[in-house]
Order: sequence, then structure tokens, then C-alpha cells
Amino acid sequence: MVVLIKLPSKGKKGMNSMKITLKDGSVKEYANAMSVIDIAKDISEGLARMACAGEVDGEVVDLRTVVDKDSELNILTFHDEEGKAAYRHTTSHVLAQAVKRLYPQAKLAIGPSIDSGFYYDFDIESFDRESLDKIEKEMKKIIKEGAPLERFTLSREEAIALMKEKEEPYKVELIEELPEGEEISFYRQGDFVDLCAGPHLMSTKGIKAIKLISSSGAYWRGSEKNKMLTRVYGTAFTKNADLQEYLAYLEDVKKRDHNKLGREMELFTTVDVIGQGLPLLLPKGEKMIRTLQRWIEDEEEKRGYVRTKTPLMAKSDLYKISGHWDHYKEGMFVLGDEEKDKEVFALRPMTCPFQYYAYKSTQRSYRDLPIRYGETSTLFRNEDSGEMHGLTRVRQFTISEGHLIVRPDQMDKEFKDCIDLARYCLKTLGLEEDVTYCLSKWDPKNKEKYIGTEEIWEETQGRIRNVLQELNIPFTEEEGEAAFYGPKVDIQAKNVYGKEDTMITIQWDALIAEQFDMYYIDQNGEKKRPYVIHRTSVGCYERTLAWLIEKYSGQFPTWLCPEQVRVLPISEKYHDYANKIESELKENGISCSVDERAEKIGYKIREARLNRIPYMLVVGQKEEEENLVSVRSRYLGDEGQKPLDTFINEISKEIRTKEIRKIEVEE
Repeated sequence: MVVLIKLPSKGKKGMNSMKITLKDGSVKEYANAMSVIDIAKDISEGLARMACAGEVDGEVVDLRTVVDKDSELNILTFHDEEGKAAYRHTTSHVLAQAVKRLYPQAKLAIGPSIDSGFYYDFDIESFDRESLDKIEKEMKKIIKEGAPLERFTLSREEAIALMKEKEEPYKVELIEELPEGEEISFYRQGDFVDLCAGPHLMSTKGIKAIKLISSSGAYWRGSEKNKMLTRVYGTAFTKNADLQEYLAYLEDVKKRDHNKLGREMELFTTVDVIGQGLPLLLPKGEKMIRTLQRWIEDEEEKRGYVRTKTPLMAKSDLYKISGHWDHYKEGMFVLGDEEKDKEVFALRPMTCPFQYYAYKSTQRSYRDLPIRYGETSTLFRNEDSGEMHGLTRVRQFTISEGHLIVRPDQMDKEFKDCIDLARYCLKTLGLEEDVTYCLSKWDPKNKEKYIGTEEIWEETQGRIRNVLQELNIPFTEEEGEAAFYGPKVDIQAKNVYGKEDTMITIQWDALIAEQFDMYYIDQNGEKKRPYVIHRTSVGCYERTLAWLIEKYSGQFPTWLCPEQVRVLPISEKYHDYANKIESELKENGISCSVDERAEKIGYKIREARLNRIPYMLVVGQKEEEENLVSVRSRYLGDEGQKPLDTFINEISKEIRTKEIRKIEVEE
């Protein structure tokens, strides 16, 4: 039996008709209450076939929802994000049904839609590719059966009893956590029943093109303290052509995934006996990060930063003053036992309290401010194992960290300058078009998470908002994402899989100076509290390297390449000339090598291209006699013969200006 969902009526009793205003502004009148799907059928049978969900007065609802008052209605299809989510959520139920048919012992957890498709978590041994193909075949069988999806509700006690009867402990846990009086809804399709709020398609027959992508481990409720479940990822489209296009895109993504490509390029590796989230930077990767680091440090010094070098650990006393011990202890590596040891230390998860004591090392005047501290800091954070991936989230990382100690009247300008530095770095790296900006605010409903008064938070958030508006930077606002001591600007980017990470952070802090008793002497000889800006210029170097690998598919701008030129002698007779070229290149700060292997020149060229070397210099008899080099580049292919001095001048300028050359040929 299909149970229709009735919207609470706010209209007048006894009204003769209800008016439904559609998305295009047209109005439909009905004498009686009608479900969303029936209204869709009245508009067009074709629309009804495409319908995935409805939107009534701005609220996304199930197609079974009954409308019984004047309303604005939008029929959602796969072309709408909410409609797409309903379509894929329904497909996740088909996946769960297929798994239960093939593996009755599997226990159901959760199965939501996600941006790229859907997933479902099961308590069962992991699935290999052969098993996934078997499940996918069963899913297609279920879709062909075309069972209607029927919604029904139960009381709390009845819902728990049903899931206990079906031996679904994870569903029981979810129900038990629902508030008293909450409507508990289920959806049935054939012999399969699942706890779910919806919305869903009317039947499985509406699903057209599916693919199970992968299987992986996932902790129940996202906590490593809980059992590891098996998560199956899949996707679904209304057209097979769209599915094939997406699968081709995934193949490209796999090629660009930094966790795969970075290892293939010998930039980094990981070792089980060293530990998860502790990558080894190999010589090529280390060289790239060293290049970035030197550039950032030089640029910061140009902008008035002074550098510190502070310890990698400190006593717990320091973190208690800063508030991190109370707010962030779980994310720290603690050395010692508070109950037994006289002193307990912790590896630093941030640099700020250390630099505060650099500031406090002597008395400061208003004339001394702003003071801009910069440090290339190694930090340690105890990330959950399920969160770690390649270089994007690790337990030890290096960051272009800095703290500006400023007078309140200097805050707006200095904050703008920090954003300007971040934008300069992004532009230089060719990443400026790949980021979004977010004003991360406190949560006024959860004040115990933060220090300071509501007035201070509202003022500081307002000033950041004004700064972003003055700079004409589009941005979103998110409650509850601020640090416990102040709001911030998060500059974010997505990896190849669409997961968003924060790349650069600039934080406004009007509160911490009091906790550390930081002050300056103003023009009247009185003590005043400074403000603090916590910021990075390019963020975490490891995460930035991951971002660059995926952005450029390993074909980095020349100035960033660990090897910029490879000299290719056509035979052993020209090794001396090749080595002479190498020496001159290195004298000019150009990273290069000579391929002296007894291989054909075509093979050497192909391998250099596969190694993503931007320039190859082929040398033989004519080149040696006339002090020339035959230049091949990834940008133009064969660039012809050039005097060595000319080539050195050209590439030196390219490196010095950090030019990002366009690749104009495909070889």
C-alpha cells in the first residue's frame, strides 16, 4: 500500500479550490488535494516520467506528498540537484536490495546520495571487482522488475521491533537516537524494506544507467573507535551516454590523482612501518617543496616579515594558556601521562603560542607595530586514519605559517595585505581560478566552543566581510567553521575527486592577546592589547604539492620542475660536450641531467617526455662544432637549433619570472 504524505495545511477550511503556481509562473487550479506526482501527470505525462521529487514552497518533498493548499510547486527532475539526489538515493536502495539478495548475512548501515553518485555501507567482508560486477548485474535485474517504492510510517516501538526482526542492528541504533515523537518512515520495494526519510522515485523502473565504481573500508559513524564497514560507491544517470562520459572522466581523474601520479613520478612514498599519514618526500618531491619554500620566504621578507625558528614541542602549560589543551587536545600528540608525570609535553599542532613569546621577549611600543612573524613550521596533528589521503591530509606537515601582531587601527590594512599575499601566491602558481573564498564564522547557538563575547564576534566578522567586499572577492559564509578564538577567511579548492580542502587560511584574532598578557605601550604611555592575524601564504606545502600534481597532471611550470632540462647526446662521442652543457646550465641555476645511456635518441626523447621534462637538448656533431643545442620542449615540440647562450638566457628568464607557458603541441 502506498501511503501519501500530507503537508500540514495552512489554508482556509472549506475552500473551493487550490491554486498551484508553477515554476514558469503559470497557475493550475484543483478542486481537491493532489499528490505531487498527480499534478506532474496533469501537467504532462512526459514530465511525470522524468519527475524525481517535488519542491513545495521552497521545501524539497517526496513525489507522494499531498498538496492541499495554495502553493508554489516545482517538479524536480534529474537536471535539478535535488532531483538528481533523489534519483541516486533510490539507486542506493537498489544496491542495498541487491546485496541483501546475494549476501543475506550483510547488515545494512547507511546509503546516501553524494555529489558524484551514491554509496552504501554494509557490515560484510570487502567486495572485489568480480563481486561488484555480480552485484551490479543483480541491480539491473531489480530495476527491470520495476517494483514501486511504497512509503509507510511506524511508531518508534514498531520501527525498532521491525529492524530487530530483520536483524539490522545499525538501523536499530539509528532509530533509537531519533527524538521522541519523530515520524519514522520506511520505503518498501518488492521484498526489500529500508529505514529512510526519502524522497525517492515512484519505482525502480525509472533508473536507466548505473555503474558500481569501487569498494573501500569506512568506519561506522566515521569514527575509528567503531567497526570498519564495507562501503560501495556507485553512480547513476538517466542516459547511458552521460554515464560513459562520466566513466571516461573518472579514468582521467585516476591518471591525475596525486596519490597515484606522485608515486609514479617518484615525488613521495609511504611505508607501513613508518606509519599512516607520514609520507616520505623523495629527492624530486623535496626539491619542489624546497623551491616553493625559498620563493615564499623571499617574498615574505620583501613584504616586511621577520623570521623565527621555534621548538617542535612544548609543555602542556603553553597549550593550556592558549586554550588548545581544552579545545584541541584530541588532535595533538601528547608525550607523557598527566596523572603520573611531573611534566607533560606535546608536539606542536600550530606555531602561534611560540611566536607570541617571541613578541613578549621585550617590551613593545606602538611604533614597533605591526610585527610580521613568518616561519616555515613543521606541525603535528593526530588526524583520524579514515581522513588521511596521500599528501592532502597527513599527521606531520610543513606550513608557511605566520602571525602578525598589530594595533587595532592597523588590522583592516594588514588583513587585506595577507589576502593580497595569498592571491599573489595563487596567481603565480596558476591556481587563482581554482579556489573559492569562505568567511568562517562562529556558531552563536554553541557559544561554549568559543572564547570572547558575542559583540566581539559580530564586530570582527563584520570587518572581515567588509574587507572581502572592498576587494571584490566573491565569498560564502559558514557558521560554526571559525577557530575557537576568531573568525577566518578560508581559501578552498577541490581535488580531482571533488572533495574540498582548505588550502590557505587567514584568521582574525581580537582575543588571544589577553590570554598571553601581550601588550604594547601606546602614545600616552598606557598598556594596550594588540590584535593578531594568523595566516599562511601558500598553506601546507605537502597539500600544495598534491594540488599542483593534480592541476598540471605532473607537467609543472618549468620553474617548479625538479628536473628542468635533460641533455641527450646522440652517441658516446658527444658525452664530453653534453657534460660541458650540463655544467653551464647548473652554473646558471638550471636543474638538469645528461642521459648517457647507450640507447637510440628516439628512445631517450620518448622517455624524457614520459618523465615530464620540459626541455630536451639534443646534441651531436653540428651542435658541438658550432656550440649549439637542438631544443625540444613540451610547449612547442621541435624548437630548432639555438646557440647555448640564447637557450640559457631564455630559460633563465622563464624561471626567474615564473612564467607558465602554454602547451601548444601534443606529442
